[in-house]
Parts: sequence; structure tokens; C-alpha cells
Amino acid sequence: MQEKLESIKDRYNELTEMLSKPEVMNDFKLVSKLSKEQSDLKEIVTKYDEYLKCENDLQEAKLLINDPELKSIAELEIEENTNKLEELNKELEILLIPKDENDGKNVIMEIRGAAGGDEANIFAGDLMRMYTYYAEKNGWKIETTHQIEGTSGGFSQVECIIKGENVYSKLKYESGAHRVQRVPVTETQGRVHTSTATVLVMPEIDDVDIDIKESDLKIDVYHSSGAGGQSVNTSNSAVRITHLPTNTVVTCQDERSQLKNKDKAMKLLKIRIYNNMQEEKEKEMGSERRTKIGTGDRSEKIRTYNYPQNRVTDHRIGFSIMNLDRVMDGELDPIIEALETEDLKRKLAGE
Repeated sequence: MQEKLESIKDRYNELTEMLSKPEVMNDFKLVSKLSKEQSDLKEIVTKYDEYLKCENDLQEAKLLINDPELKSIAELEIEENTNKLEELNKELEILLIPKDENDGKNVIMEIRGAAGGDEANIFAGDLMRMYTYYAEKNGWKIETTHQIEGTSGGFSQVECIIKGENVYSKLKYESGAHRVQRVPVTETQGRVHTSTATVLVMPEIDDVDIDIKESDLKIDVYHSSGAGGQSVNTSNSAVRITHLPTNTVVTCQDERSQLKNKDKAMKLLKIRIYNNMQEEKEKEMGSERRTKIGTGDRSEKIRTYNYPQNRVTDHRIGFSIMNLDRVMDGELDPIIEALETEDLKRKLAGE
């Protein structure tokens, strides 16, 4: 670990020197790239400098242990610095764990009603409401790009972009099948039903280098629906794009301009195709996925929302919390923090 930390410190100092050179300072893109790299290393370097100082203080205290007049002070400093070194060592181990490069990105989220008919669609609407409240608590912004409302409420499908600080780092664990157990509003005999809705979370990636041929696309335009007011429905502004080779479909209807909807839909299409390609790569790598909390597969049952017992259980880590009502009002932090803690624990163990 010491060699790695020294290498990081050398790189940090090298970046500091490079950023002071006129030829670099005049290149905005290069400055931005190097500044970001330096910023990513700063916390590790600062903590390592603290570690080195503490290590030096410990050695100086050990030199004074044989001095009768300073022995008691030296013993106290040795104990304090030894304990501090252990803490700093643990903190550095955590900081050296490779970060997910997508953690700071916005996300594309898609929620679909799955098994359970109308109740599944209603639950999909409840999940959308839950994530909307959670976004508001974090100061994030939600833009709904496409929605198909259920006949009895909720959504059979709803897609949105969530923008803000470190959105993906918090929501990346949400992909999968969410199960609800409750008495549906459509149930006349008071029986508890089990239904599911699926959630897909993808990082919003700006520079997706994917070559898409115009001949591989099927583009449909139609009247927008849902939120937006009467004026939205006066023209064919909604756009649906199908990538024929992969049968990937994206729809965008949140803009009044057909051109803007098409541009946004193309961006979403590239992100979706890129995400599918990354998933295939990860599946091929097999064991590389073991450190992850779940596979991120839409079919994987990750969580149960039990209304009669007011309980939410995340099956991936065996975590339960008895305040479902507050969770559905956007208080997701206890669940997400438990997932983050378990994820970190597995990475530290090298699983």
C-alpha cells in the first residue's frame, strides 16, 4: 500500500507542476481534465500526508522513552499516535478502493408495472412518487421524458432523467424487481396480493461513442400525452425511435418541439445501447460481478414492500426496516446507506 500511496503522491505533485505551465493553462480542455484528476487524488494525498506526519511523531516519541523526565509524556504520545496510525491506515484502505467512475453522474430511470396487472401499474406509480420525494429531499431535479398511464392509476411505464450531485452513487442499487404485498384498491374481498414493478437505472453518459446508422432506425412521431397541458397535443411532437438491430426502443415526449424530442431520444438511445453493451461485457467477466450488490438485472427480485407489516426488506443484504410508510415518502437513506456499507465491506474483503 505504501508504494501505491507514494505513486499517487508523485502523480499529484506532477499534476500540480503541469497545471502551472503556460502551454497547459491555455488549453481549457486539458486544464479541465488534469484538474479533475488532481481533485480526485487530493483527498488521498492529504490523508497520506497526515499519516506520514503521525508516523514521524511516533518515531520522535519513541526516541524520548528513555528520558526519565519525558517518559510519561512520550508514553502518552506513543499510545495516541499508534491509535491514530491504525485509524488513518483504515481510512486510506477505503480511499484506495477504486471508485465507480459513474458515481457523480445523473441517471436515466425507467419504471414498469410487471406482474399483477392494474395493481402492478399502481405500484409503479407509487415507486415513481417515492423516488420523486427522495430526489426533492436531495435537491435533485426530475424530468419525465415518457409515460404511459395505467387504466386504474399509476403507470405501465414511466421514464425520467434525475439530475443533481452524485445521483448515480445513491440510486445505482435500485435496478431490479420490486415486490409489493398489500390489499389492492381493486380488491373487493380484502385479500393480500403480491405484485411487482421493475426499475432500471442507467448513468447519463455525455460522450457515448457509438456509431448508429440511419438505416438501422425506425422513427415514429405521434401526439404527446400526459402532463404538459392542452397545447402539447396540438402537433405530432412525441418521438419514438427503434434501433432495429438490437430492438432497443426509446420514446421522448417532454419537449413541445419534435426536433428537440428527437435529439433527446437519440441521446437516450445511445445511452441505452451503451448500457446493454456494458452489461454483456460484465456478464462475460463473470466473477468480476461478485463484489456488486446484486446483478442489476431487471428480473432480479431485490426488495419487498410489505404493507400489512409496514416492513421493507432488501433481499440482497438481508436488511429490513419497519417504517414502510416513511420509505414511500422518500426516506430511503437508511436502506441506501446499508447497501453502501455492505458494498464497501465486500470490496475491502476482496470478494
